[in-house]
Amino acid sequence: MARGCFDDTKGAMLIKNLAAREPSALGLDSYYKQYYLCLASASATIKWIEAEKGVIVTNHSLSVTFNGSFDHMNIDATSVQNLEIIEPFHSALWGTSNKKRSLFHMLKTTKTVGGTRLLRANLLQPLKDIETINTRLDCLDELMSDEQLFFGLSQVLRKFPKETDRVLCHFCFKPKKVTNEVLVVENARKSQMLISSIILLKTALDALPLLSKVLKDAKSFLLANVYKSICEIEKYADIRKRIGVVIDEDVLHARVPFVARTQQCFAVKAGIDGLLDIARRSFCDTSEAIHNLANKYREEYKMPNLKLPFNSRQGFYFSIPQKDIQGQLPSKFIQVVKHGNNVHCSTLELASLNVRNKSAAGECYIRTEVCLEALVDAIREDISVLTLLAEVLCLLDMIVNSFAHTISTKPVDRYIRPEFTDDGPLAIDAGRHPILESIHSDFVPNNIFISEASNMVIAMGPNMSGKSTYLQQVCLIVILAQIGCYVPARFATIRVVDRIFTRMGTMDNLESNSSTFMTEMKETAFVMQNVSQRSLIVMDELGRATSSSDGLAIAWSCCEHLLSLTAYTIFATHMENLSELATIYPNVKILHFDVDIRNGRLDFKFQLRMAKTCSTTMAFY
Repeated sequence: MARGCFDDTKGAMLIKNLAAREPSALGLDSYYKQYYLCLASASATIKWIEAEKGVIVTNHSLSVTFNGSFDHMNIDATSVQNLEIIEPFHSALWGTSNKKRSLFHMLKTTKTVGGTRLLRANLLQPLKDIETINTRLDCLDELMSDEQLFFGLSQVLRKFPKETDRVLCHFCFKPKKVTNEVLVVENARKSQMLISSIILLKTALDALPLLSKVLKDAKSFLLANVYKSICEIEKYADIRKRIGVVIDEDVLHARVPFVARTQQCFAVKAGIDGLLDIARRSFCDTSEAIHNLANKYREEYKMPNLKLPFNSRQGFYFSIPQKDIQGQLPSKFIQVVKHGNNVHCSTLELASLNVRNKSAAGECYIRTEVCLEALVDAIREDISVLTLLAEVLCLLDMIVNSFAHTISTKPVDRYIRPEFTDDGPLAIDAGRHPILESIHSDFVPNNIFISEASNMVIAMGPNMSGKSTYLQQVCLIVILAQIGCYVPARFATIRVVDRIFTRMGTMDNLESNSSTFMTEMKETAFVMQNVSQRSLIVMDELGRATSSSDGLAIAWSCCEHLLSLTAYTIFATHMENLSELATIYPNVKILHFDVDIRNGRLDFKFQLRMAKTCSTTMAFY
């Protein structure tokens, strides 16, 4: 299909017209940003049906639902925001020092780009398969009990380049053949990236023997499987040998720009290509001339502290401390820019040498790519084993550098292994908020017990007593458990959750022309229409944006609907009349946050207690 068919705006219009149900119940208005890829593909699909099959779908005739991956828990965009999974609320107010206020930033101690991306993907779509979760937890058990293995793996993973997973992109796609007629700057850039990728691959393969040495005696299924599928395969050694035939042994992946440029120019062994050797000679001569020029200026203008930095955009330039400049700079220096306590500048001679140096480097890159053509084709044949290596490194990075590191930095037994059941209760003993407990050392832990026989908890208490924190805490513990990490509690057993729904906060949304009440109702409609039997629903103050009687009616009817399901619901409210639900329905449990009144002031205990009767629940209002 033409690219114009994949239009998410048209897709949204089509879905609105074709859906049998009210569009707001689908969450189209609230979650439009989250579904843009989905809507684009829906638009193309409907157009394909019309064009290829000649079938016109009647308006309001399709049953439309939004589903994420069936193997993963589904968390909608609003819940991701409410639970502060990726970004903290009001991140602009906290500044950069408080980035730890989201779950992602708390766990983000990964060392590779791919590991960070995998962590983020896991937090947004936690696992549902108990076997996979337990495999990860077994691996964590072993890392926590075997210090040598944990530190050994941490050290070895540092030897692999940060961009190992990105390298594979350059081997997946075959570019047009390089010929001598197309020696242009763009081709030089592509060649440079390819050479950099091969150096990265060489560095990664050099570190593999160290990984196999550390993993040799690992007992857990995950680590033993990594050893079997990565360390015992001969193909990696074969690829390393092929690279060793063409690439110089001393070449290493470097992050400093000029060192990286030099490594790339001298990657291929000498004597393989005559034109490459000439280009290298020119590169060395111009580099040497630039350093000689800097020495000449140091003596001529009495500037012993003149430095010669390099960046890949502008090449070499001069950096002179301001205190060394007496009066004005000589007129020979051009492009003068003040940079902190230094002055950055250039001269016409340096600019000319920079152009020649860059041109020689470009020539080196293109000649090198010509030499590497056979090697790259050979690597492309084994791309599947390289993909496996990249995936394994990302997974190890997440489990070792994120999960195990986070647990090991906490006091002993503060984090425990959760247990999982298919139809059991959600029971957490002395659970703590994973983010807040790292900020407040005296965090008060709280329990929760929900089962199919008692599937709704109504939490009451005055403002600032800790209701919202408690709701967020339960959801974050469930997410942590389902990504295969230990949780901050004394004991935890969890029924696998397939969707998390939250309704928190009261704000209008002017962009979608919704008042506070309208926003609240849209979010509630989305929850009621999409809830499943294994969902976890967290509602904070429903019906606040309208009159007390209307708010109570809405909250009561929503509770009654949720009570008829086997989904687990935690409901925080101020409405004391809601506690009467417990007198009608046996599966409602009323809890309240403990507060004392002393000298006319509220003394918050942040401790959740069982309410004996409705009157005691509201005694502190």
